[in-house]
Amino acid sequence: MFDTRELGRRPGAQRKLQRSVPAPAGLGIDVLGVSEGSDIELALRLESVMEGVLASGTARVLLTGECVRCLEPLEQQLDVDFQELYAFPESEIEEDEASRLEGDLLDLEPVVRDAVVLALPYQPVCSDDCPGLCPQCGARLADDPDHQHEAAIDPRWAALATVVPDDQNDTDEVAGSPRRPEVKE
Repeated sequence: MFDTRELGRRPGAQRKLQRSVPAPAGLGIDVLGVSEGSDIELALRLESVMEGVLASGTARVLLTGECVRCLEPLEQQLDVDFQELYAFPESEIEEDEASRLEGDLLDLEPVVRDAVVLALPYQPVCSDDCPGLCPQCGARLADDPDHQHEAAIDPRWAALATVVPDDQNDTDEVAGSPRRPEVKE
């Protein structure tokens, strides 16, 4: 909450503020957000206008979360701009066109929350070229760029693998073929 009493109701009067406020709970999405209680740095300008008070500024937050490709923890700094008109309680402005002042106080939390959440990346990554995890074993591919597995057997031929033992690749051992006798010279 910010007090606007010092502005009075003189259109054109303005006041600039720098504040650090604690982050509210639930500021973010499942994979990325602002930790509750961490600092939100606000650079705010309050300007008195005919209908109320125009609040505009920038919020700087530290995002924490994890990469959606490799699940490694990540931290990013985010700066977001916001602007909102807070109408005087007796103003004829419709409810959906502007927020309302509560006496001489204005509540910035919903505006900052909307600005931060809308600016979050939908799928945060640790780097643009993050290769992610191996789909077979879950190994982090950035740690082992040459990571490979044996070629997968076509499922239509997988039943033959049980017929032919691994240590005998001789074609005579294939089921159904007659075994040739050994010739001694």
